[in-house]
Amino acid sequence: MSRLRRLGSQPSLLLHTFTAARPSIIFDPDIQFRISSIISRQKWSELRPIIQSESSTPADFLRQLFRFDNFNSDLIISFFKWSQQRCNAVYSIEDYVRLFILLANEKKYPKLRSLLHTFPKQAEPVSISTFCHSLLTVSDNVCANSVVFDMFISTLVSNGKVDLAFEGFMRAGDYGFKLSARSCNSMLAALVKDGRTGNVEFAYKEMVRRRTGMDLITFNTVVSGLCKAGKLNKASDVVEDMSVRGVTPNVVTYNTLIDGYCKRGGEGRMYKADALLKKMVEKGISPSVITYNILIDGFCKDDNVGAGIRILKEMKEQGLRPGVITYNSLINGLCADGKVDEAMSLRDEMLAIGLEPNIVTHSIFINGYSKKSLLKEARELFDNIMSEGIPLNVLTFNTLINAYCREGELEEALAIFNLMLDNKVSPNVSTYNCLIGAYYRDGDMEAVRKLLSEMEEKGLKSDVVTYNVRIDAMCKSGETRKAVRLLDEMSKMGLNPSHVTYNTLMAGYCKQGNLKAALTMKKRMEKEGKRPNVVTFNVLIKAFSESGKLEEANRFLNEMLEKGLVPNRITYDLIKEEMMEKGFVPDIDGHLYSDLGKS
Repeated sequence: MSRLRRLGSQPSLLLHTFTAARPSIIFDPDIQFRISSIISRQKWSELRPIIQSESSTPADFLRQLFRFDNFNSDLIISFFKWSQQRCNAVYSIEDYVRLFILLANEKKYPKLRSLLHTFPKQAEPVSISTFCHSLLTVSDNVCANSVVFDMFISTLVSNGKVDLAFEGFMRAGDYGFKLSARSCNSMLAALVKDGRTGNVEFAYKEMVRRRTGMDLITFNTVVSGLCKAGKLNKASDVVEDMSVRGVTPNVVTYNTLIDGYCKRGGEGRMYKADALLKKMVEKGISPSVITYNILIDGFCKDDNVGAGIRILKEMKEQGLRPGVITYNSLINGLCADGKVDEAMSLRDEMLAIGLEPNIVTHSIFINGYSKKSLLKEARELFDNIMSEGIPLNVLTFNTLINAYCREGELEEALAIFNLMLDNKVSPNVSTYNCLIGAYYRDGDMEAVRKLLSEMEEKGLKSDVVTYNVRIDAMCKSGETRKAVRLLDEMSKMGLNPSHVTYNTLMAGYCKQGNLKAALTMKKRMEKEGKRPNVVTFNVLIKAFSESGKLEEANRFLNEMLEKGLVPNRITYDLIKEEMMEKGFVPDIDGHLYSDLGKS
C-alpha cells in the first residue's frame, strides 16, 4: 500500500518505473491501477509523458494496455479515441482488429458497431483479404470473428462502400465467417438501390446455398430488386420460395409485386396485377390503401379509368378511406381521356369527404384543360391557386408554359416563366426544353442559343429530351448532318439516345428521300442496343411505300410482325392507304386483314 501511495504522489516515479522495466513491469498491478486511474479520470497531462518516454508511440502504449490483466475495455477505448483526437495517433489494421475482438468477446455490440462505423474513415484503406487475415491472426474465436466481420459488412454499406461489402459477402465463406440476415439485408438494399440486379440474384442464391437465415426483409428486398428490373417471373418465384422457407409474405411483398406488374408487366399486366390482389386476399392478407392506390394508378395509366373507379368502389367497401393520392390518379386518368368534367366531379367528392386537393391535383387540372386547348380555363385555375397563396412548384409552372408553347403563344409562356422567377421557383431542364422547342418552331435560332447558354450558366445539363427537340428541329429544316452531330454529342455526354431520337433521324432522312441513310440509322440503333419499335417500322413502311418500293415496305411489315410487335392504327392506315388502295396486297398473316375490316 505504501508503494501505491508513493506512485500516486509522484508521477515522475511512475514514469521512471514504467520506462526502466517495460517488459516486466506491465504486469505489476500497482502500475496497472495507476494507469487505469489516470485514464478513468482523464488526466491526460499525466499520461502524455509516460507515452512519450523512450520515444514510445500511442500505438506502442495501446499494445501494452492489451497485455494488462483484465484491464477495463472502456478505458482502452477511451485512450484510443483520445490519442486519435489529441495526438493524431495512427494505428494499424491489427490494432483496430484487437479492439474489435475485445469488444466482441465482451458482447459490447453497440460500442463495437460505433467503433466499426468510424473505421473506414480513420484507418488506412483496407482490403477484404487484409481485414480477414488480421482477424484470424488476432483471434481464434470463430464466433467473435464472425460477429466482427458481420458488422464490418454493414459498416461498409453505411459508408457507401458497396463494392467492398459485396466482395466481403462473397469471400466470407472462404474464411469461415458466418453472416447474419441483418448485414446481408443492408447490402441487398444497397445493391437494389444501385440497380445491380445481377448481384442481388447472386447474393440471394448464395444465401440459400449457405443456409443463411433469411427473414421477411430479405425476401421483400430481393422481390423489390427483381421487380424494378422487370424480372417479374423471378420475383414471383422468390415469393413462392418464402413459404417453402417458413416465411409468410405480407402486404408489402404483394404491393411490391403488384407495382412491378403495373409498371413493367407488358401486355396483360393489369390482368395479372388484379389476379395478385385476389390471390393475396385468398391467403388472408388484407390489402392496404397503398395496394389499391397502386392498382388504381396502374389501371388509369393503362387507359382503363373505369377499372380504376371499380377498384375505388371495392376499396371503400373494404372500409378503407381513399386519400389525395387515390383521387389524383383517377383525376389524372380522366383528364388524360379529356373528361375534365368527370374529373371535376371527383374533386367535389374529395372535398365532400374532407380531402383538400394539393398542388399535384391542381397541376393535373391545368394540364387537362391545356390538352383540350382550354387555355383560358387553365390560366384562371392557375391564377386562383396563386391568389389563394398555395405554394406552386416547378411542375405547375412547366405545365402552363408547355401549354402556351404548344399553342404558339410564346409571349404568354415567357410571362409565366418570369412569374416563376419572381416566385423564387427555379426552372429545370423541362422548363427550358418547352421554350427551346417553341423557339425552334418559331425559327428564332438566336433565342435558342441564348436559352442553351443560360442553362449552362445555371448548371443545368441538357437531357435526352433537349437533344430530341434539337434533333427534330434540325431534321425538319433538312439539316440532317447537324442532327447526326448532335446524336454523336449525346454519346460523348454519356446520354443514351431514346427510340424518339433514332426514329426522328430516320424520319428526317426519309423526308429527304435518303432511304439508304435511314436504314443505316436503323442499323446504328440496333447496334447501340435499341430494338426498333412500332414507330420505327411505321416510318420505314411509309417512306418506302411513298417511294413506290412496296415490296420493301412489305418486308418491313413482316419484320415488325416477326419481332412480336403489335401494329397500331397508324400501321393499319398505312397498309390501307399506301398499299391496298394502290393495288398492292401485302403478303402478311390473315389476322391483319380482319382488323382492317373493322376500321
